[in-house]
Amino acid sequence: MEKILVSACLLGVNCKWNGRNNTRDKVVILSQRFEMIPFCSEQLGGMPTPRIPSEIIGNEVYNQVNLNVTKFFEEGAKQVLELAIKNHCKYAILKDHSPSCGSKLIYDGTFSRKLIEGQGITTRLLLNHGIQVFSEDEIDKLLDIIE
Repeated sequence: MEKILVSACLLGVNCKWNGRNNTRDKVVILSQRFEMIPFCSEQLGGMPTPRIPSEIIGNEVYNQVNLNVTKFFEEGAKQVLELAIKNHCKYAILKDHSPSCGSKLIYDGTFSRKLIEGQGITTRLLLNHGIQVFSEDEIDKLLDIIE
């Protein structure tokens, strides 16, 4: 059975910055067909839930009170990569817009909710290691490849 990395918040785990989740029915339904390897890279990196919102500015990640939290994001990304390798994952479904998991769009670093093209820290690392990353809106594209 194909194993797929997935942002835990998409499966209903209350791990996003505000202590809530980003449940997506399509992802939950997909978990009945494939073995999902859920994770929250920000938690794996040592950040609490809830936590102060963070955004990427250049190649660094800062939270809303201007504290550089890049090391937590990098550590979380490394932990996710280890999960991927250990579980032989070739695919990941990640929460777009996140400074960790954004695959197409991320917030612009001004905390104004403005989106720009870009990738989160975890997404970058996974892509650099040959793991294909899909957003929660690209489930059909992933299924086309797997099936």
